[in-house]
Amino acid sequence: MGNSGGEGHLIAGRYELVSRLGRGGMGTVWRAVDQLLGRDVAVKELHVDDEGLSSLDARLHGERTLREARTVAQLKHPNVIVLHDVVEEDERAWIVMELVDGVSLADRLSAEGPVGPREAGRIGLALLDALRAAHARGVLHRDLKPANVLLEAGTGRVVLTDFGIAQVSGATTITETGSFVGSPEYTAPERMSGRRTGPESDLWSLGVLLCTLVSGQSPFHRDSLAAVLHAVVFDGITVPEAAGGLTPAVEGLLRRDQEERLGAAEAAGLLRSYVESGDTPEMPLPRAEPRPGRALVPGAAPRPAAGATPDEPERAAARPGKRFRGRTAWLAVIAVLALAGAGLGALVLLKDGGDTKAGDGPAHGRDDGRADGGQNSRPSSRTPDPGPSRSGGVPEGYERVKDPLGFTIAVPKGYSRSYEAPRVYYYSPGKEFRIGVQIQQQDPKGPLGLSREADAKGPREYPGYRSGQVIETTHQGHPAALWAFVWNGGADDGGSRQTFDLSWNADGKMYDLWLSAPVAQKGQGKRYFDTAVATFARSGRSD
Repeated sequence: MGNSGGEGHLIAGRYELVSRLGRGGMGTVWRAVDQLLGRDVAVKELHVDDEGLSSLDARLHGERTLREARTVAQLKHPNVIVLHDVVEEDERAWIVMELVDGVSLADRLSAEGPVGPREAGRIGLALLDALRAAHARGVLHRDLKPANVLLEAGTGRVVLTDFGIAQVSGATTITETGSFVGSPEYTAPERMSGRRTGPESDLWSLGVLLCTLVSGQSPFHRDSLAAVLHAVVFDGITVPEAAGGLTPAVEGLLRRDQEERLGAAEAAGLLRSYVESGDTPEMPLPRAEPRPGRALVPGAAPRPAAGATPDEPERAAARPGKRFRGRTAWLAVIAVLALAGAGLGALVLLKDGGDTKAGDGPAHGRDDGRADGGQNSRPSSRTPDPGPSRSGGVPEGYERVKDPLGFTIAVPKGYSRSYEAPRVYYYSPGKEFRIGVQIQQQDPKGPLGLSREADAKGPREYPGYRSGQVIETTHQGHPAALWAFVWNGGADDGGSRQTFDLSWNADGKMYDLWLSAPVAQKGQGKRYFDTAVATFARSGRSD
């Protein structure tokens, strides 16, 4: 192998190396001058001979790197590093990129500490745009972390860089050699466990990065590699309090189940509503109906069946064959540890992982917050957890009512019913909380179409309409839509209100269930909404 170039070395007869900017596991980055065009550039020297590869493996390594680099060079986006050229010299690959005058997020965090949630949201939105551009071209970054994000001085432009271990659709990746390459604290659990990876894995990494930005370290930071891997795959996930209005987006991005993880568009909607309005948006429900036994929140064990005591699901999870993804993930982590050279001592740390206590699952919908009810029905996704259950699956403090319109539902004790055709309402004393139900004929637009239409009309129908979001989902296997928004409230409301609205098609009808609550009590309102959705069932009409 040829020797690495140094200062003054000329690459491809054109790029003169000026000074070394940094060195990582995959290569060294140099400041250089493009003598042909007379501009400063960054040149990344990819390490090959340092890895102990045979001559043939090194050549294949270089070929794969060049093929992937050329693909990444096709990405055209202001938040993606610009690749100018890819050349071979001294039997190694060199990648020529734009020179960003600024610092990495890692350097900024080290020098100045965490950033505020609004700035973190701005950075997150820029990275989402960059990832969406890459994913559209079949490129997965796979190494999103603070060290690989640059902030341009003066402009604040966010630049995603270092696609060194990117995976390109249809191409063999440079890391398919039996070893794990990446940053474990930022790596998605499915990748740790050897399962299918896709754009969702990059979005997980973004969720971790947002936590790091506001708190100074990732939620999976531990003292050893074994502990980090255990945390990523098994431990419960705590979003830093400093995340503030970013919390709904972060929680949605850090769902271990890929099917339930927020998509890029959904995450962007949450971040944008917070960054632009300052209101904390509600976290949307998962996009897919949970399978029986699936944990509803990151790191949580399956929910207890109605009437089950809290310790029963824990005992069930401990029985052979009942561990929540425990054995498969455990063995996968052991394999990763072996590849990483962690040794068998790590097994002690991993043996009992995977059984954590269930937490409250997030759920949202929309309700118009007005006494005249919702004009359009909208669907919901997974059934929210109704909370601690007693006989009949009705939480303490609630009662199940059989409504003459042909349904049953659990509402807090003391609520009064009011039929205001064509809707029925259940009001708390003083009407601070309002639960509404409407059953109507299905519309060709479907729940999603109607919800989007209502969201578009929101600014005209609701004074101060903001933080509107519509999510396509399912409810009990039926097409559904979830709509949530905030508005200023009516003259007698005393302030802004949060609306959750879930609508779905079933049995030839469209069902619309919503709840309206004061913004200051939206957390309590969400719990009421969750219980209403979880306990709603059709029954025979009695009128």
